[in-house]
Amino acid sequence: MSGLELFAAALGVVAVWLTVKQNPWGWPIGLVMVLLYTWIFFDVKLYSDMLLQVVYAVLQLYGWWQWTRRGVALGGRQVTSLGGSALLVSLGIGAVVSLALGAAMAHFTDAAQPWLDATLTGFSLVAQVWMAQKRVQCWPLWIVLDVIFVGLFIYKELYLTAALYALFTLLAVQGWRDWRADPALAR
Repeated sequence: MSGLELFAAALGVVAVWLTVKQNPWGWPIGLVMVLLYTWIFFDVKLYSDMLLQVVYAVLQLYGWWQWTRRGVALGGRQVTSLGGSALLVSLGIGAVVSLALGAAMAHFTDAAQPWLDATLTGFSLVAQVWMAQKRVQCWPLWIVLDVIFVGLFIYKELYLTAALYALFTLLAVQGWRDWRADPALAR
């Protein structure tokens, strides 16, 4: 465990907690966290996760914009639910990204876990876009992904990051509970 990993993990906790509470400051704090994790994952040869952090940086900016632009009576973006077809299309995109990235990582890099890492990356992108759009389905997807990430990070001896993702799992459970209770979702 490095000081950089410790700092990035602390920022991650703050960013996700703020997101659960629907506070837009979670996005810029999350931006700093993902930039730090880009280096951490490069260092342990989790290249798909490293690339994921780069994309997350862009999605952090997108999420911040989504959550702070004015709309719905100047209150910002509201919690919504995806319809069945949109949900399936998004998950299908996640699967295609996972397969393409996994094949690329398996054939062109010395990635430590090319297929698992790519699958987690593909579906994390879906969850992150849903989160930026305040789709309630982001939370159950994050729960599944975070549990698997915990195992991967333990395997790679990134124990602090594994603990962080265990905490992310708990925060995702809280987020799912809170967002499902949001009055905007009932409309």
